[in-house]
Amino acid sequence: MNEQLAAIDIQDVSFAYGLAPVLQNVNLSIAQGEFLGIVGPNAGGKSTLLKIMLGFLPLQHGSVLIFGKSPEQQRSLIGYVPQYPAFARDFPITVEQAVLLGRLGATKRFGPYSAADRQAARQALQEVEADQLAQRVISALSGGQLQRVMLARALVSNPKILILDEPTANIDMRLETDIFDHLRKLNKRMTIVVVSHDVAFISDYVSRVACLNRTLICHNTDAIDGQLIQELYGYHVHHVSHQHLPFAPAA
Repeated sequence: MNEQLAAIDIQDVSFAYGLAPVLQNVNLSIAQGEFLGIVGPNAGGKSTLLKIMLGFLPLQHGSVLIFGKSPEQQRSLIGYVPQYPAFARDFPITVEQAVLLGRLGATKRFGPYSAADRQAARQALQEVEADQLAQRVISALSGGQLQRVMLARALVSNPKILILDEPTANIDMRLETDIFDHLRKLNKRMTIVVVSHDVAFISDYVSRVACLNRTLICHNTDAIDGQLIQELYGYHVHHVSHQHLPFAPAA
């Protein structure tokens, strides 16, 4: 693959729901191997931009290329961790079955899962340190455990790009640190794009921060300060110091 080819190339993208504009002339080029954070206020367009990158929403204006092709053509190269799982928490499936859903479309379209699919699911669960949960039903998982399973589901197809929408929402800081430490390791072999509200925290991990509030401006992490955040969110913020604590696996 051409090393100069951008992993994700977004040019002049605008989008509106009816008469309400959400994105306006967004331009963003994400290099292969980059770890990019996207931040911004609620209703600033973050989830809409992710859905366009994933090919879930049709383009209204502009272009989006994933390794030089349309998102629809490259879906097998993208792993996605949504903010909320697409299935109900009380749906009667096991962790292993939930992770195997990530193999749909990556291998054959019909018939039972193959031995290779099941091996890939086991490896993905081992990588996120959740293999001991394989036969547990998803309704019995804690929030942190479910997030690990969603990450395993995204990794099971061996993607080249990993996109995460608020991956640490509603979990405690200890688990937040653990997940981002793991994302840092994954970044050695894949491009990562993560949406987050916690600008101060992700600045320790990402190489650039894309500030999105209908329009988009990228900054190096050393340029992020209180004044910039105030301009983005529209109100004063306090810098919070995060202390990284050693991880202790959840029971």
